[in-house]
Amino acid sequence: MSRNAGDAASVCTDVFGTKSHMISPDVALPGRERGLLMGPAFHEVLGTRIDQVPEGAGVAHFALGCFWGAEKLFWQIDGVITTAVGYAGGYTPNPTYEEVCSGATGHAETVMVVYDRKLVSYGSLLKVFLENHDPTQGMRQGNDKGTQYRSAIYVTDAEQDAAAHAAIADYQPRLSGVGYGAITTEVLPAGPFYYAERYHQQYLEKNPGGYCPIHATGVTCRAPG
Repeated sequence: MSRNAGDAASVCTDVFGTKSHMISPDVALPGRERGLLMGPAFHEVLGTRIDQVPEGAGVAHFALGCFWGAEKLFWQIDGVITTAVGYAGGYTPNPTYEEVCSGATGHAETVMVVYDRKLVSYGSLLKVFLENHDPTQGMRQGNDKGTQYRSAIYVTDAEQDAAAHAAIADYQPRLSGVGYGAITTEVLPAGPFYYAERYHQQYLEKNPGGYCPIHATGVTCRAPG
């Protein structure tokens, strides 16, 4: 993702020279047993625990490019209990940011959204996801290039899976009608979500001048359900 000069996260190396192509599990970095969050963690805006999911709450996982700006989109929604940024969709357990942006883990920068099902629907979250990035760009968002920037929805159950596919099917002709190509968003069962380093959590709240553009197309969609 784009960073301000001097950001610690700006050092990214392309280990294999193939950041725009998914690696296979057998060549992924080994990672580590312990997570990076290390202990209780509270949301900088909402004040809730980001490392706990209340009983009965819904959980959604979205990858839409730079996770700093993506997380901010979701924490502003009424009914969202907490959000966190992390890594998902790949192979390396508990990777560091530098490992993820090297392309050697298979992970995408992902936002976990914990929400009150009575106050906000999963369909409403899908609408925010689709409208706030370009889901047709493959392994990139704008100038941010690499597998970690791919568009993805990691679903937790059959209901989310059906809603995600329905939303994409409805959105495709709307995008095609104004000249966009095929949607490349991957929809897969959610695997492990590995929390990103503490300094990434709610980064734009702690660093208001942080640069993380939202690559919205301007095309609206309907919220399924």
